Amino acid sequence: MEKQKPHSRKKKSLGIGGLAVIGGGSVAVVALIAALTYLQIGRQYKEVFFPNTIINGMDASKKSIDEVKTMVAAGIDGYQLTIKERGDNTEIIKGTDIGMEAVFDGSVEKLLQQQKPLEWAKHIRKFQNFDIGTLVKYNQDQFDAAVTKLSCFQEDKIKEPQDAAISQYESGKGYHIVSADEGNRPDPEKVKSLISAAVMDLKTEVSLDEGDAYKKPQITADDPDLVSQVQTLNRYTNVKVTYQFGDKKEVLNGDTISKWVGVGEDGKAFLSSSEVTAYVKGLASKYDTVSKAKTLNTSYGKTVKITGGSYGWKIDQKAEADELAGIIRSGESQERVPVYKQEAASFGENDYGNTYVEVNLTAQHLYFYKDGKLVLDTDFVSGNESKGWSTPAGVYSLTYKQKDATLKGEDYRTPVAYWMPFNGNIGFHDATWRKQFGGSIFKTSGSHGCVNLPPAMAKTLFENIPSKVPVLCYNLPGTESKTTSNGTTKTETTATTPATTPSTTSAPATAAATTAAPTTAAPTTEAPATSAVTTPSTQETPVMNNPQQEAGPGVSKSTKKKTGPGVK
Repeated sequence: MEKQKPHSRKKKSLGIGGLAVIGGGSVAVVALIAALTYLQIGRQYKEVFFPNTIINGMDASKKSIDEVKTMVAAGIDGYQLTIKERGDNTEIIKGTDIGMEAVFDGSVEKLLQQQKPLEWAKHIRKFQNFDIGTLVKYNQDQFDAAVTKLSCFQEDKIKEPQDAAISQYESGKGYHIVSADEGNRPDPEKVKSLISAAVMDLKTEVSLDEGDAYKKPQITADDPDLVSQVQTLNRYTNVKVTYQFGDKKEVLNGDTISKWVGVGEDGKAFLSSSEVTAYVKGLASKYDTVSKAKTLNTSYGKTVKITGGSYGWKIDQKAEADELAGIIRSGESQERVPVYKQEAASFGENDYGNTYVEVNLTAQHLYFYKDGKLVLDTDFVSGNESKGWSTPAGVYSLTYKQKDATLKGEDYRTPVAYWMPFNGNIGFHDATWRKQFGGSIFKTSGSHGCVNLPPAMAKTLFENIPSKVPVLCYNLPGTESKTTSNGTTKTETTATTPATTPSTTSAPATAAATTAAPTTAAPTTEAPATSAVTTPSTQETPVMNNPQQEAGPGVSKSTKKKTGPGVK
């Protein structure tokens, strides 16, 4: 019998295939273990919330429903809310002040039920936030009372918001916008809403400013209408108008214009027309000379003050006010001469310059000065004093000149060669029907108001005098004349010599008139010597005694007062 060989105890190699079988089994085991572990971990999220879960601002990660409720309840115990107000003021409302308590209405449970436990790994790094239904509640009456007691609602501590506005005018700078003042008046409804939301979220701090809980100004500094208003007002007040009145100036600038402007109910800037009109009226009152007395250094060496008449500067107030308003609205500064209705020869108190006619109604003698030089002087006959037709004193302007005019009245039509009106229908003209002039003829046999001149003198005056020349008519006691003339020689008359005044000749040895006009020199030429000749042997014959001459405008057949020449 053969002896069996013993079995070797040496292990055999498994080879590559064998290792693969064993390795595969290990991975499967590991995977299985991992899966079981994942499932096991996921199973807990049936009872607790995923990692990184925030519920109404609280960290609910891996907390159960009861733990979340406990956390909510713990947050309410000792809860207080700090309220930050304007002016660095803070106030506190406690949970106990408003009857605050937790409320569990199933919202937490519902949120947990919606979790999918097997998705827990997604939330390891991913946060999820939930805002669910109210978890706390408070007593509304206690809440309202607590909010109302806040010091920010005390009237003595409240400053009302102020709209942005236009500043007062500042000389040399104009207007600017004053920024709005926000004040600190809280809006009760917004404050309550803001605090309620903070309480419900269990916040510990809330800012009324950040929560926009204050009442706001309605108009801010960048308001388009406000910006436009300031721009317009500054355009008006930046204007400077310099008025020229000879060597005098009136400067109108923003210091005055600022009192005339404003903003109307329609929100638009305006310029007061009535204020502009009043200003122009003031200029007229100051610089118009048409109604002001004129001082004349007469050819008799005496000074007279002449009132009345229509001569002088006169501003067209309506036209100038319209012009000035337009200038101010345009914003364009300028130097300006006002619009005049009537102009004079020069500026100043005595505005008649050095070309004028001086008419002494007392002496019945006139002088015509042109550029300060005496051109002519002559006797004349003025309005009939006895019939109330006296030629009025005053300063007038020669209206125009006309050759071969016909003067008309109630009972006459008289042709004249030279007609030069200066006061309505009163004027200078030749009087061919008269043989004598000057003296006291005017007292009983004068004209209807005109100044009757010797024909040669009327011609000389007509040829040398331009229109608009001032005519200064005045009375000067003490210059009454005893003589008459025919235009070249004098005749002594005694019937009308004043008993109380000395006789004077009509041609003085003194210098010609000196005026106060600032731009003219006083006349210096003496009256011609020919007018001073007297012939006492000739007696004046009144015009009334000559029927051939009764048709003249200086003669009347009736004692009834008539109108002056030139009147139909």
